[in-house]
Amino acid sequence: MANTTDGRPSSKVARLIDEYELDGLGAEMEARWTGDGEERMSLRDLAEFFNKRLLERELVDAGLSALESDVESTYENLTGDDISTGVRTDTVNRLERNGVDVDRLETDFITYQAIRSYLKEWRGAEYQGLSDDEKIEKDLESIQRLLTRTLSVTDQRIEKLRDTGRIDIEDFEVFLDAQVLCQSCGSQYAVAEFFDQGGCECQQD
Repeated sequence: MANTTDGRPSSKVARLIDEYELDGLGAEMEARWTGDGEERMSLRDLAEFFNKRLLERELVDAGLSALESDVESTYENLTGDDISTGVRTDTVNRLERNGVDVDRLETDFITYQAIRSYLKEWRGAEYQGLSDDEKIEKDLESIQRLLTRTLSVTDQRIEKLRDTGRIDIEDFEVFLDAQVLCQSCGSQYAVAEFFDQGGCECQQD
């Protein structure tokens, strides 16, 4: 790979950011990749995010609608595996009638490998993942939120069915508990207990 004058490897992503005048996009993608919150994006997600920004700029320059919904639908029509030939052709024709060079645009679309090279080799970014304990805690919180949501929905649905005379019950209480069964030894654990002790005891002896 050829190097730039400042010693960094050449990058298609960096070149496109400059050509499409997407100032700040590189820093935004780095932040999205290295963050640990809900805003964090994978390399594959970032590749799609980047391609949609290219498409958005083309739509704006062509005087077409660049609302998020329009960008999403147009991108899907160009790249979706389940899009019919007719829909894709109509989309290409519409874009080309408005001055968009679709062939060039699709050539400019990048892959997740290009994003990885750009972030790691060109920007020098590195993703520091969660520690084992942090990952376990985060996943347990996600499971507990899902259980709480399921419990709430179940309670609401029963109340509605009762109040409309579709089922017979007066006062009630809904219980919901996720259990983990070890098929090696038959031990059963509540999810929180299972995570807290790091798995099944039979594997730790």
